Amino acid sequence: MGLETEPLLQAWSYFRRRKFQLCADLCSQLLEKSPGHQEPDSEFTVSQAAWSLKTRALTEMVYVDEIDIDQEGIAEMMLDENAIAQVARPGTSLKLPGTSQGGGPSPAVRPVTQSGRPVTGFVRPSTQSGRPGTMEQAIRTPRTAHTARPITSASGRYVRLGTASMLTNPEGPFINLSRLNLAKYAQKPKLAKALFEYIFHHENDVKNALDLAALATEHAQYKDWWWKVQIGKCYYRLGLYREAEKQFKSALKQQDMVDTILYLAKVYFRLDQPLTALHLFKQGLDRFPGEVTLLCGIARIYEEMNNISLAAEYYREVLKQDNTHVEAIACIGSNHFYSDQPEIALRFYRRLLQMGVYNCQLFNNLGLCCFYAQQYDMTLTSLERALSLAENEEEAADVWYNLGHVAVGIGDLNLAYQCFKLTLANNNDHAEAYNNLAVLEIRRGHVEQARALLQTASSLAPHMYEPHFNFAALSDQVGDLQRSYIAAQKSKEAFPGHVDTQQLIKQLKQHFAML
Repeated sequence: MGLETEPLLQAWSYFRRRKFQLCADLCSQLLEKSPGHQEPDSEFTVSQAAWSLKTRALTEMVYVDEIDIDQEGIAEMMLDENAIAQVARPGTSLKLPGTSQGGGPSPAVRPVTQSGRPVTGFVRPSTQSGRPGTMEQAIRTPRTAHTARPITSASGRYVRLGTASMLTNPEGPFINLSRLNLAKYAQKPKLAKALFEYIFHHENDVKNALDLAALATEHAQYKDWWWKVQIGKCYYRLGLYREAEKQFKSALKQQDMVDTILYLAKVYFRLDQPLTALHLFKQGLDRFPGEVTLLCGIARIYEEMNNISLAAEYYREVLKQDNTHVEAIACIGSNHFYSDQPEIALRFYRRLLQMGVYNCQLFNNLGLCCFYAQQYDMTLTSLERALSLAENEEEAADVWYNLGHVAVGIGDLNLAYQCFKLTLANNNDHAEAYNNLAVLEIRRGHVEQARALLQTASSLAPHMYEPHFNFAALSDQVGDLQRSYIAAQKSKEAFPGHVDTQQLIKQLKQHFAML
């Protein structure tokens, strides 16, 4: 005959083992019985303890770490009223891609995103978006690596999280917030903290969460740093960045915490003050030497400011502290690859494989490293594996595009043509494939088809210089000097240091001078 576990202890055990649904169900049963007796050696009744545990379980089901998840929607990007300087000084802004003093790689060597920054080795929130100049560019920006649809608004994501969380309780919301006496709960710190997290994460009611936090911090006589951080989070979610900054700074004075430093850095990111964020991270490192998240934050800022060499140094520092840090390994690997060191990049990607990372992107990178390191036996097997692991059409398109490059490298132009066609069959917005197909069409003598493909490529990716330059060179050959000059100017704008573009513009100016 087995021993029965006390129900509240059983619920707590479920919570500790992350079986949140079972925990919430058991707490619901306890609340229905609603015994009012006091727990021995506790200030809570059983129903209060069950209520608190259930709020925590429901919160954990939909909990999202606020520190890393930070995606700007079209509304936040295009309707941003926090612009500080429209024309920032070089090296002080993330919004202007050309303002770097770090001597980053040129677009001829390393491809860039539409915001003008080099492609990183690791997909992070907002790394693909940057700062689009027009609404059209913003709409074209993919929201993540997995979907091509842009985020309409960051607040929309939180609302959807809130509504999805309603499914956890078919009878409706567990707590009716409109009837809640927040002042009463604010005086019970242990219940108030669980309730705040429930309102903020599960119900996504930032206004009520802010009211509760304000009352609770007042009750704590403004001495509890935790409540100040929560008020800062609410202000940040509401777009009141300066107020959030004050709260986080005040919390840091009371209690030095790495999380608070990361929240404050997020505020500076939104205010486009990367140098202030860098200074903050470096001050944090003085107090928390070797803290991986701070080192990684510095590396990300340098990478976004196009200072690749310093970013790589800090990623190496990250690996000295944590040699299984996937982001650092991937970024150093991609940096070596674009610095013409595919053999060294191969070692980093193999390290990821040994760590258990097994996805399409990794095998894609392994295949390219093998090809450029002249290990041809492994190239096709890696790319075939990448194709079999592709989860969606965008990933398959990228693999076919790289296979097209391998085919060009071995001189099989028919295979390359087929690969680029398959790229477009999988992803109709693949600008690089349109550009390369156009070059192959020119070799076949199909000038009009090539011009149409180049026009498509340049409209899909105005930040790339290749389609503009190729269109300018082709128009120059067929005698359309006006279009050639316009396209050459666009190419120069995308990549000012491109020598061939400069020579073409000089040549066209001489033609125009002779007319």
